[in-house]
Amino acid sequence: MPTCTFLSFRFGPTDGVSVVARNWARMLTKQGFTVSWVAGAFEPGWDAPGRTTVVAGLNINATAPPDPNQLESALADQDLVVVENLLSIPLNLAASRTVASLLNGRPALIHHHDPPWQRKRFAHLTELPADDPAWRHVTINDLTKKEMAERGIYAETIYNGFDPNPPTGNRLTTRRRLGVDDHTLLVAHPVRAIERKNITQALEVTTALGGIYWLLGPAEDGYGPQLATELAAARCPVIHAPAANRADIYAAADLVAFPSTWEGFGNPPVEAALYRKPVFVGHYPVADELRGLGFHWFAPQDTDAMAERLDDPSGLAPLLDHNQQVAKNELSIERMGRRLENFIVEAGWRP
Repeated sequence: MPTCTFLSFRFGPTDGVSVVARNWARMLTKQGFTVSWVAGAFEPGWDAPGRTTVVAGLNINATAPPDPNQLESALADQDLVVVENLLSIPLNLAASRTVASLLNGRPALIHHHDPPWQRKRFAHLTELPADDPAWRHVTINDLTKKEMAERGIYAETIYNGFDPNPPTGNRLTTRRRLGVDDHTLLVAHPVRAIERKNITQALEVTTALGGIYWLLGPAEDGYGPQLATELAAARCPVIHAPAANRADIYAAADLVAFPSTWEGFGNPPVEAALYRKPVFVGHYPVADELRGLGFHWFAPQDTDAMAERLDDPSGLAPLLDHNQQVAKNELSIERMGRRLENFIVEAGWRP
C-alpha cells in the first residue's frame, strides 16, 4: 500500500491548518494511502489515525534547525509528502530550508495556507514559497493562486472541506459550565487571540446586542498584554475559556463572531452555517471570495439587522437554511475529496 506523510511545524486538535490536514488525510486514506504524520510538536488532544514522528527542529519555537538525518529517516519510506504551510510561511526558516533540500526531486504536494506576502511582518521575505520541478502546489483560495502565479508558481485551488452532517454538541452542559443561562445571548468567537482576529470589534458587537462575549482560544504571537487591555475595557460580560470540542461551541452559542481583518480561509463561518448559527464576518478579501459561493453573512456593522433576526426565529430560519445548503453544496468534505483525488491522478501519484 502506498504511503503518504503530512509534514508541518506542528499539528493540534483545533487550529485551521491541522483541521484541514486531518480532512485531507481522511480522503487520502480512502484513496488507498497509508497516512502518517511528522511535525515539530503534536499538541494535547491530537488523535488523528496514523503514526506520529516528532522532529524537534521543525517546531515554530525551535532553537536549533532540524537534524537532516532524523528528518530523512522520518520521510525515508514515504511515496508522497504533503507539506502543510511549512514551505509557505517563514515561521521557522531553518526548518523550511532543511525540508526543501530533503524534498528536492521527490514527489511532494505543497499545501499553501499563508504565503509570506499576506502577513505584514513577513512581506519583505521572498525565500518562500519554495519550488521544485517534482512538486505540485495547492492553495486554499483563488486569491493566493493568482498571487502565486504572479510570482511564477502554478497552483490549483482546493477549498477546505467540511463534514456536511457534523456531530451534535451539548448546549445545556456547555452553558452550565460557562455559567450562562439559556435566555442570555452568548456570542462565541472561536479563534486564537491575535491582532487580525479583531477582538475589539467582536466586543463592540456583543455590547450592542446585550450579550456575553465568549473567546475560545489563547493569546499568541505576543498578543497577551493587548488582549488583557481589550478585555479589561470591555463593556459586556466576558468569558475566556476553551470548549470540550467544536460541536459544543456551536451548540452553546446563539451568534458566532468572526470580524477578522485577514484570513487565508476562515473555517468558523462555514462551520456556523453547518451548525445553523448566524454569524457576522469581517470584509477580509477571502471572505468576499467565499461570499461569492452564495453565503449571506452579517457584516459587523449590521447590529440592527442581527438584533431583528435574533428576536424573530421564524425570520432567521430561512437565512440559516440557505447558508447550510450553500456549505453542503460547495464545501463538503466529499467535494474536496473529489478535487484532491483528481489532483493526485493528474500528478501521476495515484496508488
